[in-house]
Amino acid sequence: MSDSTNYFETNKATWNKKVAVHAQSDMYNMEAFKAGKSSLMPYELKALGDVKGKSLLHLQCHFGQDTLSWSRMGAKCTAVDLSDEGIKLAKQLNEELGLDAEFVCCNVLDTSKHISETFDVVFTSYGTIGWLPDLKPWAHMISERLKPGGVFYIVEFHPILWMFDYNEDKPEMKYHYSQDEVIYDEYEGTYADQSSKMESKEYGWNHGLGDVVNALIEAGLQIEYLNEHDESPYDVFPDLVKSENGMYIMKNQLFPMIFEIMARKV
Repeated sequence: MSDSTNYFETNKATWNKKVAVHAQSDMYNMEAFKAGKSSLMPYELKALGDVKGKSLLHLQCHFGQDTLSWSRMGAKCTAVDLSDEGIKLAKQLNEELGLDAEFVCCNVLDTSKHISETFDVVFTSYGTIGWLPDLKPWAHMISERLKPGGVFYIVEFHPILWMFDYNEDKPEMKYHYSQDEVIYDEYEGTYADQSSKMESKEYGWNHGLGDVVNALIEAGLQIEYLNEHDESPYDVFPDLVKSENGMYIMKNQLFPMIFEIMARKV
């Protein structure tokens, strides 16, 4: 078994455990979601606008709340995730809510081995690319799955945030901004429920903005914009303060918290 296969298997086992915890968490608020509340955040809603009638591929969908939120808006959705427990729950939610999304369990890098159709939109968000050792095959797959004229949109936590080790009492800057070496992390709890006793064992990689942009350009996509924002829609980092617009900011904001990229296949 190669190192990367072992990394992915370890991550898959952890994400399989996270599904049950996250499905019960306040953060994912399953009851409100089932009652009709969208799980999508303002950035992706503004970026992609009216998706009615569009085909949409969602990469690394967890248990499908965002996928199903796009589906409720009229998109024809297909989604992939590494976790079979995540995909199992996504399929249950899809059936329970009477929606028509399709869910495929696979490593995101193998998407084209499982899905042959092309899409108007490829979408991914918040905590996705850090699980991938190399963004070039990822970007190549995205290009393969886009129709000519189709768009890829990513909104993601800023790479500066991943330079810190959050398992210490005070976050310590420990990792390179764009680090080739794998980062192993072992801790109790999960971002959606810090009090959970579940043990997380995770392998991840840091990718700078240059890595992300250049991988997409090399795959033949045209970058329409790259934006950076001093806020997070999720309270998943230490000592954040909720602002009037419902977003979370740092007490001493010295760098952006999220970035978004829109790219088009020409």
